[in-house]
Amino acid sequence: MSLFPPSINESAGRSPLSDDLAALRPAKLVLDADGHVGAALRRARESLDLDVEDIALATHIRAPYIAALENQDLDALPARPFAVGYVKAYARALGVDQDAVVARFRREAPDGDTMLRAPLGAQFRRGGRFGKLAIAALAVVAGLAGWNLLVHIRAFPAKPVATTASVAILPRLAAGPALLGAPLPAPPEASTPPPYETPGLAAATAVTGPDAAAAVTARIAAAAAAARPTDPIAVGAPFLAHGAIYGAAKGGVILQAIHPMSLVVRGGGGVIYFARQLAAGESWRAPAVAGLTADVDEPPAVEVYVDGKAVGQLTQPQTPVGSMTEHATLPN
Repeated sequence: MSLFPPSINESAGRSPLSDDLAALRPAKLVLDADGHVGAALRRARESLDLDVEDIALATHIRAPYIAALENQDLDALPARPFAVGYVKAYARALGVDQDAVVARFRREAPDGDTMLRAPLGAQFRRGGRFGKLAIAALAVVAGLAGWNLLVHIRAFPAKPVATTASVAILPRLAAGPALLGAPLPAPPEASTPPPYETPGLAAATAVTGPDAAAAVTARIAAAAAAARPTDPIAVGAPFLAHGAIYGAAKGGVILQAIHPMSLVVRGGGGVIYFARQLAAGESWRAPAVAGLTADVDEPPAVEVYVDGKAVGQLTQPQTPVGSMTEHATLPN
């Protein structure tokens, strides 16, 4: 809020009272140099035949403050900034030089008061309540710390200090060079295991000479030929087992692998009865179950036997087992 109301502000509209004061002022009003500035303002007001209330209405300053200014009663005025503003407004209402009047007021009434007075605030006090509160807080903290320390001392009493310490006295070693014994053997887990030898590798590599590799290859081929039946097998030839026989213990149909092949036997509804990768010479004997179908990956590699006699090789990947007995044609 401005200290000067619009009625006395030169940039605002002028009130009828200001016009009346301007009409009463002489061409140039000069304050008396005698006495203080408040008395000079009072004499200027009285020369215009104005009352204190007239100045109060023109400046919007309370009449007691106007009287305090005229009597230079600084204790009855509010804070210093307000008092300076009141002097400036009073001088403006009378039409005198405001800056000169304010400068004279500051010379005659130096600002030596650092205390705040009404209506802006209360007196500033150093120390006082806040210092007492700080001392009380420190006392409370010290009391709590002492009580906590006392509780811990009672809960954990100090252990008694042993008056005599039991110290093991080592025998004094004889002076002279130290003698070390023989090195210890390595632990069992640190010993080196014997190297692994492939079974049959020594015998296979025992052949020496320029034809050693060819001899080993020929021997391996002969062993493989002896482990599988002769290809092809004559129709009507008796069944000879050249390997393991899987399936039923007895049965009229036997499937024997001439070469390695896979065999899957399914029943009704796709249920798998047998599935295996047969090596050369291994066989599968069909049980007495209707509706079985043999599924092979290489039909010519399977020899079919019915009632212990060879009837030929399979011609299709999927062949019903029952059809093998129905279409078996054996020579007389």
